[in-house]
Amino acid sequence: MKKFHLFFFIIFIFSCADKKSSIETSEEGIKKEMNIDNTSIVILGTIQDAGSPQIGCGKECCTNLFENPDYSRQRVSLGLFDTPNNKTYLFEATPDIAKQMKMLTKYEKQSEKEIADGIFLTHAHIGHYTGLMFLGKEAMDAKNTPVYVMPRMKDFLTNNGPWSLLVTRKNVVLNEMENETAIHLSDKIQVIPFLVPHRDEYSETVGYKIIGPNKSALFIPDIDKWEKWDKNILAKIKKVDYAFLDATFYSGKEINNRDISQIPHPFVIESLEKFKELDKKDKNKVIFIHFNHTNPVINPDSKEAKTIVEQGFRIGKIEDVFEL
Repeated sequence: MKKFHLFFFIIFIFSCADKKSSIETSEEGIKKEMNIDNTSIVILGTIQDAGSPQIGCGKECCTNLFENPDYSRQRVSLGLFDTPNNKTYLFEATPDIAKQMKMLTKYEKQSEKEIADGIFLTHAHIGHYTGLMFLGKEAMDAKNTPVYVMPRMKDFLTNNGPWSLLVTRKNVVLNEMENETAIHLSDKIQVIPFLVPHRDEYSETVGYKIIGPNKSALFIPDIDKWEKWDKNILAKIKKVDYAFLDATFYSGKEINNRDISQIPHPFVIESLEKFKELDKKDKNKVIFIHFNHTNPVINPDSKEAKTIVEQGFRIGKIEDVFEL
């Protein structure tokens, strides 16, 4: 009788194992494996425009990386999976676009596409749009790739080479957006651009609110200072499930060869102070991204990185996936 019970117990265990999903999801909504079954956001890069290691850098943070490159150090970008409709979208066209596009499309089911179904740009700084060049004749020679842009960004790309050639050859099709007006990618996915203060030499700068079937996210990779924005960042964080936010510099101390006032960003230490009044749940929504090559939080073992985590916030990591 005991053997009989043992036999059925074993059968039960294995039948349950067969039904268990191979995807593990944390309490924060981050998937542990890249099997994308639901509408989701994936981090495709976390580094500031100039990359890591950075040109002309002789500091310790760069010297070893020139000889031993770190695959995870790609420029800041998000991918959006519209799994039910078998579509993908890229946020930012970085110089790392080839790797990032491959990361994005390889998880798209039942598709052999090599390019996303659309690209959303935030502004005309080198780490955020120059990857478009790889869609041109000298590289992929893409056909009618939708690129979502604000009015000044559209004008910049249309009237300045080499970007204008992408437009005239129809490698890209520019879709003009309006401030705080939703783009409906499907009946369950919206993307809303909103203006933020930044160094707008060639174009305006936007962040995005990405709304999925069940959850929503903020994406603000670049902003001068939270205090310069006419919106309340704390209120914005409370209204979403994830907030991917500018963390270019941990503090002003790491930049000792430039006038830091000429490259304003919210220091991480300023954000930690501003966000300290958030409750535990809202703090956990904050995912810091867009790290300068000097930023110590790139190293998860640094005291600065540990400080962020100990205070209840998160540090963005490449290929982390967040269900929407």
